[in-house]
Amino acid sequence: MIAADSFLTPARRRGIDFYTGVPCSFLTPVINRVISDTRLDYVAAASEGEAVAIAAGAWLAGRRTAVMCQNSGLGNAVNPLTSLNHPFRIPTLMIVTWRGEPGLKDEPQHALMGPITPALLDTIRVAHRPFPEAEDEVEACLAEAEETMEATGLPFALIMRKGSVAEEGLDAAPPPVRQPGVLHDLRAEEAPPTRMAILERMLATLPDSAAVIATTGKAGRELFTLADRPQHLYQVGSMGCAGAMGLGTALAVGRPVVVVDGDGAALMKLGSFATIGAYAPRNLVHLVLDNGTYDSTGGQMTVSASVDFARVAIACGYANGFSCDDLDGFADALQRALAGHGPHLIHMRIAPGSMEKLGRPTITPPEVARRFRAFLAGTGA
Repeated sequence: MIAADSFLTPARRRGIDFYTGVPCSFLTPVINRVISDTRLDYVAAASEGEAVAIAAGAWLAGRRTAVMCQNSGLGNAVNPLTSLNHPFRIPTLMIVTWRGEPGLKDEPQHALMGPITPALLDTIRVAHRPFPEAEDEVEACLAEAEETMEATGLPFALIMRKGSVAEEGLDAAPPPVRQPGVLHDLRAEEAPPTRMAILERMLATLPDSAAVIATTGKAGRELFTLADRPQHLYQVGSMGCAGAMGLGTALAVGRPVVVVDGDGAALMKLGSFATIGAYAPRNLVHLVLDNGTYDSTGGQMTVSASVDFARVAIACGYANGFSCDDLDGFADALQRALAGHGPHLIHMRIAPGSMEKLGRPTITPPEVARRFRAFLAGTGA
């Protein structure tokens, strides 16, 4: 058994100072210490998959990150680990608890995940080793993790057994009291514009300093076809994770961060709205392009017709929620969002379908990630 600081202090010396995750009783001492230490940042995620995406966004902004979760939460994290971190080669240190470890009496829900945890990590190609249980093991453990992540560009997991870390109290400030957000109805009740028209207007409005993260599917493909720029990140998988990735980036940089989301993707991880509202990055603009369909898979309907994304955002703590259905209303909303403190949600109704001769990014995901990271650092592509 070690003290939490026996792990966190040498990890901080190696630059790991941005933590996110979902609690587990095995993790309580580490999470409590991270929250209590003002030298470290902690984002409480709504799900483990969201935490992986938040950490990915923070890594793009130059931070070294760690994701903490229970092994049962690996099920929620498999998609971003395999379709975000793996194709883009984004590393993060993972601390995964071993509930249901063979030989350990535990709850019924851990009966399957316990025995298969190491094999699951092997299957999704996440290298791993046991979490250190003695102080003289910590440096070697962190060195192995750091060297492996540097060589592969992929996450590395430490599997934590019960009782690995001594109990630790929690010293946390109460959450800030915020004024209720403001709804802005800018709808003109006209025929909705195309996605391409909205993206063209967005590109014409955004300052050169703005970073843009586009969700997987046709949003990213149309953005690439219109204008491929170093400040653009085109997600090629991890549906629903654009908002969380934007949050991680926005918390770590001062420049504007714009997330181009879709209705189906936003609905998939609606919990991210709550996390964004809670941490309230002032520089985040969250754009939901809502055509009521899964456009990339044949136009099947989503359930967005009954969802008011702007009101959902306000209920979750966003500073502003804009409802738009025409180009002028969208331009007004985007200019207001860029000029004021966020986070902002722009719910933009658009027409189904996409532009003709729609291309796909020809630059590889690792190249996209690293030129985006260089842009955020101000060092060029």
